[in-house]
Amino acid sequence: MKNFTYMARDTSGARMEGQKQAVSSGDVLGWLREQNFTPIAVEEISDFKAKPKKSFHKKRIKSADLAAVCWQLTTMLEGGIPITVALETISDDVDNLQLQDVLGEILEKVKKGENLSDSIAEFPNVFNRMSRALIMAGESGGNLPQAFERLAEYYENRDKLAKKVKGAMAYPVFVLGFIILIITAIMTFIIPRFTAIFDQLGSELPAFTQAFMGVYDFLRFNLIYIIGSMLLLIIFSVLTYTKTKKGHYIFSKILLRLPLFGKLYKYAFVTSFCKTMSTLLSTGVSVLEVFNILTTMTSNDVIESAITKSRDNIVEGNRIAVSVASSGFFPNLVIKMMQVGEESGSLSNVLERTAGYYERKLNATINTLTSLLEPIMIVSVGAIVATVLVALYLPIFSLGPN
Repeated sequence: MKNFTYMARDTSGARMEGQKQAVSSGDVLGWLREQNFTPIAVEEISDFKAKPKKSFHKKRIKSADLAAVCWQLTTMLEGGIPITVALETISDDVDNLQLQDVLGEILEKVKKGENLSDSIAEFPNVFNRMSRALIMAGESGGNLPQAFERLAEYYENRDKLAKKVKGAMAYPVFVLGFIILIITAIMTFIIPRFTAIFDQLGSELPAFTQAFMGVYDFLRFNLIYIIGSMLLLIIFSVLTYTKTKKGHYIFSKILLRLPLFGKLYKYAFVTSFCKTMSTLLSTGVSVLEVFNILTTMTSNDVIESAITKSRDNIVEGNRIAVSVASSGFFPNLVIKMMQVGEESGSLSNVLERTAGYYERKLNATINTLTSLLEPIMIVSVGAIVATVLVALYLPIFSLGPN
């Protein structure tokens, strides 16, 4: 027989602790359930030897890492494993050292009797307000595995959405970088050689070539000033965006009005908005708390202002669809679907379908962006090369017989 310490809660939620002799921890868990107690932690009383920590470098905690942890917690909790045992097992297997440390600290707090939702609330940079709300709802409803399942789906969807948007943004950056590389190569290796040839010819250059060489000379002699001006502009823009409210709002508005990219950003947020709201409502989170959480999920002032305005109208007693419509930001389809969901009492399901619709629109916008940039890249590179060829070879052609 072995000695075990246990921690559990009774039907009223009161915490109780004690010791019991048993063959295994499973016997203690079975005994606690027979007494109508909810197990929190069961540990064998023995000399504890600290395990050496893995020598992994700390790295940023990604949504994919959190999704993996939530799926593991879902599976283990559904199998009847106490939350402390599940957290300890998972933290030992996590490769991300920073996440391992966070899970270890949460484990210690839960062992001391704190609620899991209160424990993760102390790590807002890892677990946002939505995570705490879902887990709190799971604790109060006695269905923590379902809460972790929904949280895992949320992190998975967020990771997929972020990868789609980053992929769409990466292509134009590549195109721009490729064009700059071509221009730099032409200015560094090709044009100087032709300049020496033109000096040897001594004849007057055609007007087109003179204009081209004038632009080249301007860029060559003022390159330092041009780069310096661009850096100053970038620094000024970053400081304006990060340090002033007005500048942050102006850049937020500009972002939403950019051709294609603004639509891409808006569709991505609407998809996340509908998915998040559906998930929170389905777990019993109040509507006002849902909107409070949604305001923290965007750094765009225009969108945040729209959500805040919608929440204030709900506080005044207006329906959700009417309140969202008054913000002037959300598409009519979202408003109509919310109205249908409110009237039918299935707002969560309706928002889930709406999120799926806008996710398909997001994918279509990304495909459109990619298909447009491919010919733009070809035409741009072709135009640059053609301009250089005509400007540099025109003087040589003019030397031929008239």
